[in-house]
Amino acid sequence: MANWFSRFSRAPRSVDTPRLRARGGEQATTKVELAEFTPDLVEFLGRSAYVQLMLFENLSRAISTAPTTAAKTAIGRAAELSMAKHRRLVGEIVRAGEDPSTVMQPFTRIVDDFERDTRGGDWFETVVTCYLTAGFLDDFFSRLARGLHDDTGRRIAAIFTGESGEALLAELLTEAIEENPRLSARLAMWGRRLVGDTMLVARSALQYSEDHRSDEARIEPVFTTLITAHTQRMDALGLMA
Repeated sequence: MANWFSRFSRAPRSVDTPRLRARGGEQATTKVELAEFTPDLVEFLGRSAYVQLMLFENLSRAISTAPTTAAKTAIGRAAELSMAKHRRLVGEIVRAGEDPSTVMQPFTRIVDDFERDTRGGDWFETVVTCYLTAGFLDDFFSRLARGLHDDTGRRIAAIFTGESGEALLAELLTEAIEENPRLSARLAMWGRRLVGDTMLVARSALQYSEDHRSDEARIEPVFTTLITAHTQRMDALGLMA
């Protein structure tokens, strides 16, 4: 991969190796919950399953334009992990006695619009999108799943906190930035832009009460936590959030 990136001009700069959080580990931030805003099981599964399908499609697009075989292989592995989550969510839909396509259909428009708005102008921005939005949405849905009943909620939350391609994508991006430091400012700006759109698609999954002001007061700390994690992902690449 280094040979491909070397065609860009270089400047002396070092980027710290990403130090990513452990997937599924308990943190103090998990005390902030979204359980009271969780929709019913079928709605949750339909939306989250289609989101994972969209994330897989984004990764597949990144494979097709990847500059090296090594990059294609790494992104392909990340795509496999995203598809595995989608399949497990589809399995939960079937377990609930529903048809997956029918259950996902109501959420296609908002998720497809989100994908279109966050697609990125080139391969670098596409990979940053895959890295940041997947992490944010996995964090979000794992919290939202805690509002589902008992073992079902725990089982579904575990889908989102399991193995992901986050570290693989971070490594690719770190190498790209080391080879071409001029990317840093552009990708930092793109990462800051992504957070607003990602928050909007996440918020669309919440089941609000009639007291909107009270809802917002309880939701705000959760999204503050999610934005902090987003910032940490950017920091891991040496990008200014």
